[in-house]
Amino acid sequence: MIRLKNVEMEYDNGTKAIRGITLSIDDGEFVFLVGPSGSGKSTIIKLLTGEVEPSAGRIMINGFSVSNISGRQIPLMRRTLGVIFQDFRLIDQKTVYENLEFVMRAVGASPKAIRERISYVLDLVGLQRKAKSYPTELSGGEQQRVAIARALVNNPNTIIADEPTGNLDPDRSLELMSLLVKINQLGTTVVVVTHEKDLVNRFGKRVITIESGHVVNDSVGRYVGGHIHG
Repeated sequence: MIRLKNVEMEYDNGTKAIRGITLSIDDGEFVFLVGPSGSGKSTIIKLLTGEVEPSAGRIMINGFSVSNISGRQIPLMRRTLGVIFQDFRLIDQKTVYENLEFVMRAVGASPKAIRERISYVLDLVGLQRKAKSYPTELSGGEQQRVAIARALVNNPNTIIADEPTGNLDPDRSLELMSLLVKINQLGTTVVVVTHEKDLVNRFGKRVITIESGHVVNDSVGRYVGGHIHG
């Protein structure tokens, strides 16, 4: 569950990125976060992952208060989140399996749990046969699916995908978004930041539109030129 209440974010250089946003995302929801470049979408991602702290307001993420979280709790909060980056951020010197294993070892998972969970997530994203491949041997779409598997491997409550289709062609983008919908149907909350109107319009999910640091629309429907059509 994600709650933002009267959240503001002003950077040290005086840029006001977020101007009093209040919104809630319930467990199990699938939400598109959309808006033009510079609207504040990236700042919201940084706030949700604890990379930056809000200048004002409160943020609750999966039972943690980001505004007054202790340093010791930040890793625990981040374990409830799986983040998918546009640039994948895979380790080229490690195989697909080793990339996932690395993330699970970081949280102290047992060898048995690692084997079973990696097998499950690779099956889910359709990459069972690529476990021994290196990222450089994969297509862009396959690399993005590894990034999704890595985000899922520690069984987070919530997946946050930051422009996950930015480097993919339309067919791969649709395939990837369909995979995220499938993951959502299995019970994981999914928040997708994107500017791709056509993709958003295909799925009929909740769409939160951000402009100039404000929520200007929040409804289920279509994203067309900054406006939602239900």
